[in-house]
Amino acid sequence: MDGGNRRIAKNAVMLYVRMFFTMIVGLYTSRVVLNVLGVEDYGTYGVVGGIVAMIGFINSSMSGATSRFLTFELGKGNEKRLADTFSSALIIHIGIALLVLFLAETVGLWFLNNKLVIPAGRMPAAQWVYQLSIASAMLWITQAPYNATIIAHERMDVYAYVEILNVSLKLLIVYLLSIGNFDKLILYAFLVFIVSVLIRMIYRIYCVRHFEESHLHWVWDKSILKPMLVYSGWNFYGALCLTTRQQGTNFLINIFFGVIFNAASSLATTIQGVVKGFTYSSTMAFRPPIIKAYAQGSLQEMKRLMKSAMSLAIFLSLLISLPLYIEIDYVMDLWLVNTPVMAVEFVRLLIVSGFFALITLIFTIGIEATGYNRQMNIYTGSIFMLTIPVMYIFFKLGFGVLYSYYCILGANIVIFLSNMVICKHLVSSLSLTDYMWLFVKSALVIVVSVLPAIYIVRHYDASFVRLIVNTAIILCLCSALSYWLILDVSARSFVRQKVLSVIKKIHK
Repeated sequence: MDGGNRRIAKNAVMLYVRMFFTMIVGLYTSRVVLNVLGVEDYGTYGVVGGIVAMIGFINSSMSGATSRFLTFELGKGNEKRLADTFSSALIIHIGIALLVLFLAETVGLWFLNNKLVIPAGRMPAAQWVYQLSIASAMLWITQAPYNATIIAHERMDVYAYVEILNVSLKLLIVYLLSIGNFDKLILYAFLVFIVSVLIRMIYRIYCVRHFEESHLHWVWDKSILKPMLVYSGWNFYGALCLTTRQQGTNFLINIFFGVIFNAASSLATTIQGVVKGFTYSSTMAFRPPIIKAYAQGSLQEMKRLMKSAMSLAIFLSLLISLPLYIEIDYVMDLWLVNTPVMAVEFVRLLIVSGFFALITLIFTIGIEATGYNRQMNIYTGSIFMLTIPVMYIFFKLGFGVLYSYYCILGANIVIFLSNMVICKHLVSSLSLTDYMWLFVKSALVIVVSVLPAIYIVRHYDASFVRLIVNTAIILCLCSALSYWLILDVSARSFVRQKVLSVIKKIHK
C-alpha cells in the first residue's frame, strides 16, 4: 500500500477508537440521564434544543463549503490562498452566529413560548435549556472553520483524542447530575454548555499553534468569497430542507403525540448515532483524499477511493447493523431501565434508512469535490422538505407516529438514487454498473447472514446467550461473505496483512 492508503487506514483506525469509546460512554450516559431526568424532562431537552438546531441550518450550509474549499486549496498547495480562505470562512461564520442569535431570540423564542407542548410547570426550566443551547450554538458555529482545518490536514488523531476527552467529561456530567441538589434539567443543560466551551477552546488553541493559515486576518477577496458563497448558497437550501425534516419531525411528534414520544425518538436517534458513527468514521477518513484527488486532476484515483470507501462503509455498516436490528428488543431492555413506547420500532426504521443515507454520502462527497452542488441540493432538499407535509397529512388522517419514520425511509431511498445519477453526470467515467452490482451482492450478504438468526429468534426466548450466539453467527457469516463479495482487491489485501500481523504478534 502506498503512503496515501496507509494514512487513510491510520485515520480510519483512530476514528474507530474514538467511536468505540464514544459509543460505550454515550450509551451509558444516555441511560443514566434518562433515569435521572425522567422521560418528560428528557423529551423536553430534546425538543427545546431542537429549536436552536433548526435555526443553525444556516451554519450547516457554510460548514460544508468551508470544509470543501479548505481541502481543495490544501490539495492545490497554495498557502496564501489557503490562509485567505480560512479567514474568509471565519469572518462569514461570525456573521452567521450573530444572525442565528437574532433569529433564536425572536422567532425561536416565540415558537418555544407559543407552539411547543411543554409539561406543566417546566417552562422556566425549558427557558434555561433554550438560552444555554443558544450559547452553545454560537460557539459551534464559529468553531466550524477550525474543525474543517483539522480534517483537511487529515489530523484525525487529534480529532479522536479531543472527542475522547469530550465523552470523558460527559461521564463527569452524569456523576455531578446524580449528586447535584438542583433542578436536574437546568443543571444538565448548564454542564453540557461548560463542556462544549472547553472542547471548542482546545480545538482552537491547537489549530492556532499548528496551522499557520488558522490565524485570523481581515480579507475580502471576491475570487474566494464568490465561489464559496455560491457553493454555500446551494448548501443553504439543502441544509434548510434537511433541518426542517429533522426538527419538523420532532415538532410534529410533539404536537400530535407529546414529549413521551419525543423521548423515544431521542433514544432511537442515539442508537442510530452509534451505527452512523462507526460507518461514517471510515467515510470521514476518505473525504479529504477524494477531494484532493479531484483538485489534482487524478480522476482515476478519485474513482478508486470512492469505490473503496463505499465497499468499506457497507461492510462496516452491516457488521453492526444486522445484529442490532435482530436483537434490538433485548438490547434496549439491557440498556434502559424503562424503554419508552415505540423506541424499538423507531430504531429499526432508522437503521434501515441510515444505511441508504450512508451509501448516499459517498456520492455526495464525489459531487462536492467537483464544486457543482446546485442540482444535488435542489433535488435532495426538495425531497427532504416534502416529507414534512406528508407526515402532517398522515397524522391529521389519524395514522400512528411510526409513519413519520416510513416517510424518512422513503425519502432516503429516493435521495440515494438521485445523488447516484447526479454524480455520474458530473464524473462521466464513473461506472454505476459497478455500484449497482455491489448493492446486489450486499443484499445477498444480508439475506444469508440473518436467516439463521431469524430462525433462532423464532424458536428461542430472548436472553444474553441468544444475543451472543446470534451476534457471533451474523459476524462470522457477514465477515466471510463481505470479504469475497463486497471488499475490493486493495481492501482484501489490507485485511490479510492486518490479520497476519496480529497472528505473528500472538505467536511471538
